Amino acid sequence: MQTVILDAEDVTESTQIAEVIDAVEGAFGAYARGDVQMPAKSYVDLPQYDGDFRSMPAYIETDDWDASAVKWVNVHPNNPDEEGLPTVMGTLIYSDPDTGFPLAVMDATDLTRLRTGAAAAVATRHLAREDATSLGLVGAGVQSHSQLDAISQVRDIETVVISDLDDDIRAAFIDKYGDDFDVQEGSIAEAAACDVVSTTTPVRDPIVEEAGDETHINAMGADAEGKHEIADEILQEAKLVIDDHEQCTHSGEINVPWHDGVLDDDDIHGEIGDVVAGKIDARTPEDGVTIFDSTGLAIQDVAAAHVVYEDAVDGGVGSEFDMIGSES
Repeated sequence: MQTVILDAEDVTESTQIAEVIDAVEGAFGAYARGDVQMPAKSYVDLPQYDGDFRSMPAYIETDDWDASAVKWVNVHPNNPDEEGLPTVMGTLIYSDPDTGFPLAVMDATDLTRLRTGAAAAVATRHLAREDATSLGLVGAGVQSHSQLDAISQVRDIETVVISDLDDDIRAAFIDKYGDDFDVQEGSIAEAAACDVVSTTTPVRDPIVEEAGDETHINAMGADAEGKHEIADEILQEAKLVIDDHEQCTHSGEINVPWHDGVLDDDDIHGEIGDVVAGKIDARTPEDGVTIFDSTGLAIQDVAAAHVVYEDAVDGGVGSEFDMIGSES
């Protein structure tokens, strides 16, 4: 039996984003039902190298499939300037739950973008107005591409308003998507007035100060203590859905107002898994602004890896090698 190696190109080119969205939705539902194992993310802090490693293992069982994997990811901010390497690199080992055999070793950098976009799409499917046609993107970097790719699978997006300080980044986005969507450059306020908004910035002081009356916001940028994109007043008034209570209160969009005492459990509608599983309501006609606070869960990586692996095997993508020798 052989292990498949999948590089970044294999991961992105052989994968159907619609399948990833459905798999991530299934993972959220399994989480709410208690059908996952997901130990807390562990850190190896390396201050002498101004970096760290993070490990994210998980197992998922659904009605149709089960899967297990571990993602090993680094964050070394000095890499681009000093080594010519990305700040963040990730590798995922995808294993057979029945035997433990490593079915695949795959690039997890693009996989993370896929599963993050898919999570926003799941939240948009359940929390945005069904007739939403406009998408605002606060931050037009690489992650915003995944947001548009995924969200346009669940809503009929026609107009995209991008807000970013970098002229080159905006130009690259328009060049890529201008033929398929009505892409407009705009202010943060203009982007936040769209039917659906995704924020993907690393800011620590809120930059989204207002939103449309019935806007759905995917708050995707905050992934560490102190990061904060959305004004507290919006968070307080919105129907607020999170991916995981512990992670979001520690390092998600709500972490700052939570620790300041501005938000508490009464302000949180619930977790996205409970919405998917039907334990709590999704969008209702009475709702105004809705917000999804996403920190990223290991089960999302496992669900995305399941799709990537199955699609790669079906399409003959990747390179096989003998990683584990036979028992003599």
